[in-house]
Amino acid sequence: MSLALLTDLYQLTMAYGYWRRGLATDGTRAAFHLFFRTPPFGGEVAVAAGLEPVAEYLEGLHFDGDDLAYLETLTGNDGAPLFHQDFLEWLGALRFDGDLDMIPEGEVVFPHEPLLRYVGNLAVGQLVETALLNLVNFQTLVATKASRVVAAADGCPVLEFGLRRAQGVDGALAASRAAWIGGVAATSNVLAGRRFGVPVRGTHAHAWVMVHGDELEAFRAYAEVLPNNCTLLVDTYDTLTGIQRAIAVGHELRARGHRLAGVRLDSGDLHALSLEARRMLDAAGFQDAAIVASNDLDEAGVAALRQGGAAVSVFGVGTRLVTAYDQPALGGVYKLAAIARPREDGTLGPFEPRLKLSENAAKVSNPGIQGVTRRWEGGKPMGDVIGDASDGLPGDLLVPVFRHGHRVRAPEPLAVARERAQASTRAFGVHSRQLGGMSGYPVTLEPSLARQKAALIAGYRQKEA
Repeated sequence: MSLALLTDLYQLTMAYGYWRRGLATDGTRAAFHLFFRTPPFGGEVAVAAGLEPVAEYLEGLHFDGDDLAYLETLTGNDGAPLFHQDFLEWLGALRFDGDLDMIPEGEVVFPHEPLLRYVGNLAVGQLVETALLNLVNFQTLVATKASRVVAAADGCPVLEFGLRRAQGVDGALAASRAAWIGGVAATSNVLAGRRFGVPVRGTHAHAWVMVHGDELEAFRAYAEVLPNNCTLLVDTYDTLTGIQRAIAVGHELRARGHRLAGVRLDSGDLHALSLEARRMLDAAGFQDAAIVASNDLDEAGVAALRQGGAAVSVFGVGTRLVTAYDQPALGGVYKLAAIARPREDGTLGPFEPRLKLSENAAKVSNPGIQGVTRRWEGGKPMGDVIGDASDGLPGDLLVPVFRHGHRVRAPEPLAVARERAQASTRAFGVHSRQLGGMSGYPVTLEPSLARQKAALIAGYRQKEA
């Protein structure tokens, strides 16, 4: 399926402008970087995600006949066609032929570090901007949120239950994928399970109890149908009575050679109810039965329950995870950082650095072709350095994915990205009592890059004065 039109119109109008001026066809090359300026959720780190979908998108990049037919219908203010037919033919022949380097999914990343580096055709680099931001921004946001919830759970499994509240089908699938990278133990989203290999979990809803009319009858029916998946939702009517009835069904299950997997609390005072549920289950001989808690939880709610001594074994987190409830967007950006033009003899000239100025210092972009080096001492990260990667940067966190349009790095199993996220967040001290990450972790510019940036700023400002 063509996703080439997953872009903003101004990307196409700029690409058309480059094409009309010859910059799309004369060999001009550009370097773009994708990064974020502010870490999400009041923390200090983010967990990179969405990068494998970027590779899949670029691998299949093309404008099909229907795309081009639609673009033919677009008109300017005067009613004339917006795009020349020759440009549409150029789009029809377009395939991704650039270089792409990315920080692997699951890696902890910091503001202004390039998560992705594109070097290639100027117009193509412009056309793909919107899709790359769409794919990376949301999944990095959700993976980061998931890592914070998992850290707050402090060893208890976290289940992602957000499908029904997610932002559409694509949002739900992307969120389940990213949440798995971020460390959740499973998802309720069966399609995500099939597509991405994420473990799926689930039991029954209040409707099951209400259909049967009598709660004990409902529990018995569920235990009969699914004796190997029997976690009972006990708060349809009265939670403590529901627990008593779940215990009764647990004894019946045990007599048939099965076990009560647990009970689920979805309303009320989760702290107090979990303690009473644990007392009742233990007294009845069900010490191995889990207590699952849900109900609009996020990292703050989970941390409060854990640190308050609640007897919750498993956390179900839905809406506030898949919608990144308290921060709806990462705010990642994609900026031109260098451009190289062809010489008269047809060879490519050197890359000339570019940056964007702003009255806000945080919005002044970094110039040149950039990479990131992470320094370690004694198995601990000590600081990141953003440096010049034009001639190769030793220890660059960004790894080659495409060279001249050919994929050079095979897709990795999603479980590998998940393991990387767990190791990386542990290394940076993202844990239940320090959800912000390692305080004051230094991210600096390589001295030569810092001098180049300062000189460009001074030159631009002098020119504009």
